[in-house]
Amino acid sequence: MLPSDSGSFRFFRFSGIQVYVHWSWFLVAWIEISARRANYASPTWNIAEYLAIFLIVLLHEFGHAFACRQVGGQANEIVLWPLGGVAYVRPPSRPGAELWSIAAGPLVNVVLVPVLFGVVWFCRTQGWIETEPDLRRFLADLIVINFVLLAFNLLPIYPLDGGQILRSLLWFGLGRGRSLQVASIIGFLGVAALVGLAFWQGSIWMGIMALFVGHRCYVGFRSAQAMLAVDRLPRHSGFACAACGQPPPSVPVWLCAACGHRFDAFATRGVCPHCQTILPSIACVHCGAAHPFERWEKFPGRRPAGDAPVIDV
Repeated sequence: MLPSDSGSFRFFRFSGIQVYVHWSWFLVAWIEISARRANYASPTWNIAEYLAIFLIVLLHEFGHAFACRQVGGQANEIVLWPLGGVAYVRPPSRPGAELWSIAAGPLVNVVLVPVLFGVVWFCRTQGWIETEPDLRRFLADLIVINFVLLAFNLLPIYPLDGGQILRSLLWFGLGRGRSLQVASIIGFLGVAALVGLAFWQGSIWMGIMALFVGHRCYVGFRSAQAMLAVDRLPRHSGFACAACGQPPPSVPVWLCAACGHRFDAFATRGVCPHCQTILPSIACVHCGAAHPFERWEKFPGRRPAGDAPVIDV
């Protein structure tokens, strides 16, 4: 289960993106700062280190959000919690857009590598590294933490960034549903490795992370099965989604909010045959975008998502 703004505190808003901090973050911060008290001569450095990790994770999530917006997607919310951060992004349903939206997060950590080494170099030229052992330890820890976060996120385990990048690359050749199915199966193998590592190290946090990743991997696998089932449905050849270019299925999958019956919106031109309610917009079962019925008719041919051989970002 992903964290949400429920049980979270509004932290700040930047460029239309609301940042929340989950209440459990403060509890774990207090535990971690207390446990690492012996690392520094002054507890102030423990607090500074945890806040620096907070900043690194936040920058990583903003990388996802801004990249998603760059390709025409929606990204309005970030939630920070003890296991990291979650940027709620909704890129357009095409592999190139999703690939860039996911890859931009780890790229932020890559950019931070020379930045952190530059800070070390500056502090060394000022003589602070030699005179302030806590500062030296602080900067060294930040470099290691940033590298560990980068390496862990790039593991090809769905839904970590590496697993989602793998899924996006597979999407070009396998399509939307099959790529998610393959990435999820590989993810299950990675989850098994994380569980084994948690037992070997006796790490509670690693165990919690493995359970969380395993649950999200299972959700991804079930979503892949649903996508593949949708892909096998018969189609209306005269219509196409204005966002992803996919033709709608010719079966009763749209729910009337007025009477609760399902019907084929394209066989009745958006009118419920049970109560005559007109749907103001019809949602695409592939990408979720909703358009008025008129925008579905004879939409200029767009290549279906996953068929293009190049990244279209």
